[in-house]
Amino acid sequence: MEPTASEIRIDFAPMLRVYQDGRIERLLGTQTVPPGLDPKTNVESKDVVYSQETAQCVRIYVPGTVFTSAQKLPLLVYFHGRGFCIETAFSPTYRNYLNALVSEAKIVAVSVDYRRAPEHPIPAAYDDSWTALKWVASHYDGNGPEQWLNRYADFENVYLSGDSAGANIAHHIAIKTSKEKLDGMNLVGMILSHPYFWGKEPVGDEDKNPAVWAEIEGIWRLASPTTSGSDDPLINPIDDQSFGRFLGCKRVLICVAENDILKYRGWYYCEKLKNSGWDGEVEVVEAEGEDHVFHLSKPCCSNAVAKLKKVAEFMNQGKD
Repeated sequence: MEPTASEIRIDFAPMLRVYQDGRIERLLGTQTVPPGLDPKTNVESKDVVYSQETAQCVRIYVPGTVFTSAQKLPLLVYFHGRGFCIETAFSPTYRNYLNALVSEAKIVAVSVDYRRAPEHPIPAAYDDSWTALKWVASHYDGNGPEQWLNRYADFENVYLSGDSAGANIAHHIAIKTSKEKLDGMNLVGMILSHPYFWGKEPVGDEDKNPAVWAEIEGIWRLASPTTSGSDDPLINPIDDQSFGRFLGCKRVLICVAENDILKYRGWYYCEKLKNSGWDGEVEVVEAEGEDHVFHLSKPCCSNAVAKLKKVAEFMNQGKD
């Protein structure tokens, strides 16, 4: 039976519903797949616990060619998206994307699973992501607990990335690396795909659809019930006076989609970063005719293939 309106407290279908009795029903992103060899891409993956306290894991990906090569590979740390509330690092969506990216770019990737709202409200996602990065960094001298990272990851060539809420996380983690240095890890760049940033004052045509505006703000308030609102620096870091000053890398690639309302914040991020005094290179790539995270829902379309190649090229430019 379909739930009645009186039973539902918060309705963000088709993402999730929160019921009056406190029950949370996730409508998307609930499927998981095990790690292992992907025959299509020849990429291997495994799950490893990074926090004994929360029992959270990362999924590590390596190209099959790494086992017969002495060369260490660029390291990507990836944070999944979907509003801090749904999806996991173990979903078929992210396994397919990272298998393809690792194969194309010839990199090592660490996909971070973090505790999700609303059961674990913000800042849990940020805290877990920082804990995961510190765990990854503990392998820089080849003496960490996970041999794939000890043997195959180049800690002088590290990138952060994520989509939507995961891109938001990547930004804040990059800021934190400049304030709390991690020994042996050189953060070269960051790839923000359709980043989830917002603000009280509209940018571009953000306010053309009041219902979408309200939903985007509502998802943030669900994830962060103690927030000060849409100008909270966690959801609107771009208007912070210190924006760009503490960004812990020198290269940024921002990917946006023409039909995605969040594209305006992506372009705004680029503009503000250029004018912040930050000493680095930033580029925006916009996919024509596409919507939010299209590259995950339509990975074989021409724009998704082009985006994948662009991201791979961006990371490989950082190689010695």
